[in-house]
Amino acid sequence: MTNFFKFEADFVNSLRCIPMHVRYKLDTCGIKLKLSDWNQMTQAEHETLVELPCTTEVEVKLYQEYLQQLILERTGTPASKLPIEYYPAWMNSSTIPVSLQKKAQEIGVNLTLQQWQALNPLQRFALIKLSRPGHENKNFPLALAEFHLL
Repeated sequence: MTNFFKFEADFVNSLRCIPMHVRYKLDTCGIKLKLSDWNQMTQAEHETLVELPCTTEVEVKLYQEYLQQLILERTGTPASKLPIEYYPAWMNSSTIPVSLQKKAQEIGVNLTLQQWQALNPLQRFALIKLSRPGHENKNFPLALAEFHLL
């Protein structure tokens, strides 16, 4: 089973929320998965979405096809598509997104480029997602602590 982030511990056993590993794959394959759609899926389907690889071009295509079919079966509606960024911010280790830096500064943290570069893309993805305006940010400080950024 994939290692989940510690900040996801309150829901990871039941997978009642979409874990970052899956959210990362959703952005990679360009599929929007609503929480209501996720909640219509079985535990086994959740685990499959966590475990299926989504790195190479072939894996991304297979993941996309599997998820589209699953959403259609569960909801009767085709999956909404998202634009796929050619070079998303979490893949860029040379620049800390301004919005992330501002969010960190709100809680007294000044991220350095060296710290940003030491993170893997999934960790950078999590921080970017958790720092977005309008997002419930209670896990943001937990993620910073987990990634040794406090």
